[in-house]
Amino acid sequence: YAERFPDRPLLLALTGTDLYRDIRDNADARQALELAHRLIVLQERGVDELAPHLAAKTRVIYQSSPDNPHKPAASDRFEVLVIGHLREEKDPFRTAWASALLPESSRIQVTHFGDALSEAMADTARLTQGKLPRWHWGGAVPHQAVLKHLSRAHLMVISSLMEGGANVICESLAADVPVLASRMSGNIGMLGVDYPGYFPVGDEKHLARLMSQVEEQEASRLTRVVAEFEQQTASPA
Repeated sequence: YAERFPDRPLLLALTGTDLYRDIRDNADARQALELAHRLIVLQERGVDELAPHLAAKTRVIYQSSPDNPHKPAASDRFEVLVIGHLREEKDPFRTAWASALLPESSRIQVTHFGDALSEAMADTARLTQGKLPRWHWGGAVPHQAVLKHLSRAHLMVISSLMEGGANVICESLAADVPVLASRMSGNIGMLGVDYPGYFPVGDEKHLARLMSQVEEQEASRLTRVVAEFEQQTASPA
């Protein structure tokens, strides 16, 4: 594009694998950063991954989501959602393993919506679902259907190893659904350093404890923080 249209501005948006993998390993990706007139990252920590001369031409643009009124279903279940395709960088089975550590009295049921991007992932999902009664694989579902399920959920978990700025966080906050997130750069850039809902990357034991706490204390600090986020994002600039 830069060769064909040298006089036109070139804007380049960087997502998770772009920021946290490709620009380290791929010479073409690094060249694209130099050619772009402006770089766009989806959360404030993304700028930290770039060299100073690139950071100077970078802008942070958070993704948006329409309001999605929270209507939790009348049920004895405490509904937890995981949303995202089954890929290694998403650490997709961490919440499943956490669900196996919950006390027998827990009402938590976990549903994971997202396609398996390999047959091996699909096999693992089917095997996991057969072994863990609290975890259910919903497969690939249209986006509007996912948002409907989200509006009825009590909690959303994002366990990724890397994220550029997950829109599912925006969608959850827009639906008044608390988020538990792995403590990694992309999630911290979205939720802030002091957000109370983090667990260490890859730590299903810590995640299980947090899930239990949210279930037992629905009027918890985490829920209040979500309400504060909603007020802030609803306020005019």
